[in-house]
Amino acid sequence: MHIDIVSAEESIHSGAATFIVARAVGGEVGIYPRHVPMLVQLQPGEVTVRDEFGADQFYYVSGGTMEIQPDVVTVLADAATRAHDIDEAAAEQARKRAEEALANRSSEIDYARAQGELVEAAAQLRTIQKLRKTANRT
Repeated sequence: MHIDIVSAEESIHSGAATFIVARAVGGEVGIYPRHVPMLVQLQPGEVTVRDEFGADQFYYVSGGTMEIQPDVVTVLADAATRAHDIDEAAAEQARKRAEEALANRSSEIDYARAQGELVEAAAQLRTIQKLRKTANRT
């Protein structure tokens, strides 16, 4: 099957895949070729693409939607990046700032924003950890 991962700014990935895993709002979704058509809302987290050679490639998406057709999968994300391009230090700083804001919350708006930032930072860090685990196995 073919997969396209597109952010608001650029195309991140376009190519063949034998298996795809993404974090949807209702839980993880695994997609093989000839999957039943569906449209799902994505949570911030990783999208794993297994290519035709059996290698897994990891991407981070900040959320968005994924359209699944029998032979084509399209991920439309507000922001997306390749896992190896994530700045781990910046993600860790964002996580710490969000945790501090949650501890010292001054209003519900700040709380909601801090909660969203914490979810995104934690998802980026999980994506980096998954990439490292895979790299250590090879």
